[in-house]
Amino acid sequence: MSNTFRSQISEVMCLAWQMVKRNGYTMSEALKTAWTNIKLRAAMKERIVKFYFQKVDGSIREAYGTLKDSLLPDSKGTDNRKKSDTVQTYFDTERGEFRCFKKANLIKIG
Repeated sequence: MSNTFRSQISEVMCLAWQMVKRNGYTMSEALKTAWTNIKLRAAMKERIVKFYFQKVDGSIREAYGTLKDSLLPDSKGTDNRKKSDTVQTYFDTERGEFRCFKKANLIKIG
């Protein structure tokens, strides 16, 4: 097994266990959502991706986002904030702003 695969499996399991503890997901639901999050992040590093997530108010949002360096605007300020492991940030290409959503609320990609 390669080290990248092991680290990816480790990340998926940690994220899934976090969803089980914090959100009351079954392990099956949590693993499915964790893998979807990993695949989404990898796809956003390559291109603009269409995905759906549930907002805090319960509505479903369709988003087009990316993490590709060539498509991101120049950032202002410093990056001293503590990063949350429960939230996925992305650059919303429709709004032209950085946005985020709870990883547990990701519904599907594309």
